[in-house]
Amino acid sequence: MKLGKIFIISGPSGVGKTTIRRRVLEKMNELVFSISYTTRIKRKGEVEGKDYFYISEEEFKKKIDSGFFAEWAKVHNHYYGTSKEFLNNCIQEGKSCLLDIDVQGCIQVKKSFPDAVSFFILPPDFDALIKRLKKRNTETEEDFQMRINNAKKELEYKDQYDYVIINDNIEHAVDKLLNLIKKLINE
Repeated sequence: MKLGKIFIISGPSGVGKTTIRRRVLEKMNELVFSISYTTRIKRKGEVEGKDYFYISEEEFKKKIDSGFFAEWAKVHNHYYGTSKEFLNNCIQEGKSCLLDIDVQGCIQVKKSFPDAVSFFILPPDFDALIKRLKKRNTETEEDFQMRINNAKKELEYKDQYDYVIINDNIEHAVDKLLNLIKKLINE
């Protein structure tokens, strides 16, 4: 049986990762989404077990200690992590898996799964990113500033990714990611 592949998308908050991910998954039934664990509070419209597994910080730390995560990080004052067992099962079952994780997580996954393919989603420019975050209106001013500062740091990692996709048009970004994943699965 052919092994599955791991695909990682990352990029700063507000760049459109979630929208791109959702549209790619809608168009590719054979691609499985890796649902991350997080300690942050559920946002309006998010669904437990579909968008994230929401757990307490205490529970998260127990999972860290037990070696449960393939990657984990504290981002924007909340913990996020990916199940190692889930990724291993996907690969062994011949399924390809899509992860939507931050740059720290990508680096960790690539250490454990060196064949994972990474995509960094870029905004057309930094002003566009600021506008998107403001329009989203889901953060306090303090959280907004933290996300902007983190975005500047995250952008420094773009050259460590296998592919960079500029999200200047959501449909073009979705098509580019979709076409690359299809090509890579068929290699």
